[in-house]
Amino acid sequence: MSDLPELVAPYRLIALDAVNSTNEYARNLAADTRDDHVVVWARRQTAGRGRYGRAWESPPGNLYCSVLLRPACDIAKAAQLSFLTAVALAEVVQDLVGQDRAVGCKWPNDILVDGAKIAGILLESQASGEVLNSVVVGTGVNVTAHPPDDAVETGATSLHAMETNVPAERVLERYVANFAQWLGVWTEKGFDPVRSRWLDFAVGMGRPIRVRLANETIHGTFEGLDETGGLVVDTGQGGRRVITAGDVFFS
Repeated sequence: MSDLPELVAPYRLIALDAVNSTNEYARNLAADTRDDHVVVWARRQTAGRGRYGRAWESPPGNLYCSVLLRPACDIAKAAQLSFLTAVALAEVVQDLVGQDRAVGCKWPNDILVDGAKIAGILLESQASGEVLNSVVVGTGVNVTAHPPDDAVETGATSLHAMETNVPAERVLERYVANFAQWLGVWTEKGFDPVRSRWLDFAVGMGRPIRVRLANETIHGTFEGLDETGGLVVDTGQGGRRVITAGDVFFS
């Protein structure tokens, strides 16, 4: 490959023309090595996936990457990396599309611009019992193309659709640099500053919300995040639910 991205230290790049899934590649790397701070980047995925194994369309031109980390924390705390990643991506996207565009973080793992999805995050942890071995932080960013609006609940967009013509290589460089800064903040100061910054970008604060769980649907008002990143829903009449996993829809 020519014109490879240049990453900040200590991140090391593995660049691929095509792969089934950058997350899958990184997971295999984690199992076979003790590598850390590795960024797996592919120009194209043949079997990209999102949450719950949903297919992630992966045409050439968009950004597909996964960061392999071995954080010194437990499994529960590692889940906070999803919010850290969202903040890092949201700040980069905001800088690229300009302040006139509304960039937001939709719980738990989407980045929106003017209400349409532009990026998604997939966090996967590997553990032995309660001992965390590694975390793979996968991200997909619509740079040059996006799915049809009816394929995504919120609709979809891309940097190109926002008249921002920046190649995936440069987006990756900026994202990894910002991710590294926020990882340092999280490591030194914990989740509070990450949580505070995520709430700056939060989509739907104070609005009616519907959260679809495996066996029920919760209705209420989006109140915020708890100290661990759980979605806080005011269900009315003094009721309050903290959701750790589910699909979110706003009225």
